[in-house]
Amino acid sequence: MLSMIGLAAAAALSAEDILDRAAEAAGGAEWLNARTLVLSGTATFYGTASPEPRSRATDYRMWRVFDPERQTAHGAEGKVRILACDGARRLFTVGYDGTTTWTERGVTPKAEADAFWASNFGFGIIRHARKAGFKAERVPDDALAGHPLYMVRLTDPAGTQTLFGIDQQSFAIRMMGFASPRGWHVRTYDDFYRLPGSPWLQARKVTLYYNGVKSNEVLWEDARVNEALADNIFTPSSTLSCAPDGR
Repeated sequence: MLSMIGLAAAAALSAEDILDRAAEAAGGAEWLNARTLVLSGTATFYGTASPEPRSRATDYRMWRVFDPERQTAHGAEGKVRILACDGARRLFTVGYDGTTTWTERGVTPKAEADAFWASNFGFGIIRHARKAGFKAERVPDDALAGHPLYMVRLTDPAGTQTLFGIDQQSFAIRMMGFASPRGWHVRTYDDFYRLPGSPWLQARKVTLYYNGVKSNEVLWEDARVNEALADNIFTPSSTLSCAPDGR
């Protein structure tokens, strides 16, 4: 009887209810209204034809400035910079300054840049899910690594869809999936913790897949929210050291 009551209560939750609880679990107003985020850790990258890693970043960092008016799920928005190093050797860097995308090789042509970001950006759109123009729908529940999930399909004002998996117990966001130029892209999130003195819920482990094949795995060791970031971090002319605390 209790099991049936629990199932009925779960079924009664709307997609909007689930998204509201996910936002509260992620950090409430601080998470919804985040201005910047800095993450650092390590990463392992894989190819598509071997079980062995293609490369490892012993120093992997990301700087983000969020767009509070974001409308598009999988397009470039705000500002971003990613730096991957193996010891003192830079593996790659990529940035978007709000207008231009660039790498260590120079400015990236717009069509190539659009395809790159359309294969990578997507998680942050869930912060805007309850705004006008967005549509949320429940789809069949699922599970990930033994964690039952509520599955919610979020459609942005342009009609682009993103699938989110929300933990049925903790309401942590454990999964995201969407169609990308590289194929069906899935990210899974695990090993959550609260930032000291903050309601912000951070996943230490993030794993990325394209068409079901693991592409890379990131282990975030440090996170800082709403830190002031210099604009030149995001410009092509900026240089960042591969030292663990270099900028």
